[in-house]
Amino acid sequence: MTTFCAMKLLCQATRNKNRYAKRFFGILLTQTPQKRVFSPFWVVVPDPRKSAVFGLTQPFCTAEKSHVEPTRKAAFGSAGRRIPYRILHVINQDGESLGNMHRAEALKLMDQHDLKLVLLRENVEPPVYRLMTGQQIHEEQLKRAEKKKASPKPGMVQKELSFSSAIAKNDLETKTKQISQWIEKKYHVKVTIRQAKDSNTDMFMLFDQILETVSEKATYLSKPKVTREGVSTCILRHMSDKELKAHQKMEKQKNSKDENEDLKSSELHQ
Repeated sequence: MTTFCAMKLLCQATRNKNRYAKRFFGILLTQTPQKRVFSPFWVVVPDPRKSAVFGLTQPFCTAEKSHVEPTRKAAFGSAGRRIPYRILHVINQDGESLGNMHRAEALKLMDQHDLKLVLLRENVEPPVYRLMTGQQIHEEQLKRAEKKKASPKPGMVQKELSFSSAIAKNDLETKTKQISQWIEKKYHVKVTIRQAKDSNTDMFMLFDQILETVSEKATYLSKPKVTREGVSTCILRHMSDKELKAHQKMEKQKNSKDENEDLKSSELHQ
């Protein structure tokens, strides 16, 4: 009799646990989903066929984990026909704004004029696209590559010198010596020349003259170019070991050729 009463009480306790568990989890399921963080705790796992089982649960969170990777900057070029944005701000091939329009209309313009759509600015509303020819895209890619090449790399020291095209010979020699010292330290050297008033000196000839004095160890990182009216710049860098060997080999061949020509000239005069 005692055993029968104990079994009855155990079954009743199990039923009560099942009822309370259903109520508890039913409330959780009917509540509005929101972020809940549960700490580790002991729970009773009811099973009518077994005795109560105790276990330690692991902490978990009901919020979805986001594994969003940082977006990489897309290379400059044609966006093709797969445009993810519905409304675009379009600029024509001459740089004039055509206003906002649906992407279907932008694609229609692209097809009509045999152009390509290029994404210019994505982090604005709406994103800015430009209609460009293949030649325009190629030229812009070259400009960007040149700009990236000219920008100093992390950890690289870049020195700057600026002077007028009317610089005196002695001052130019001093500047060139300073450039040579920086090149020896493998610094990048940005040289800026301003066109002086009433001066007919060719700024590009000055750049070549400077390079000639340091040609045994330096070369152009960025070739001379006009940055704005009356101002031109270039960037010099130290040659790599491979470039130095090639330069030395070329100089030896040049000197050998000159010696042979001098020898032939002296034989003719004898």
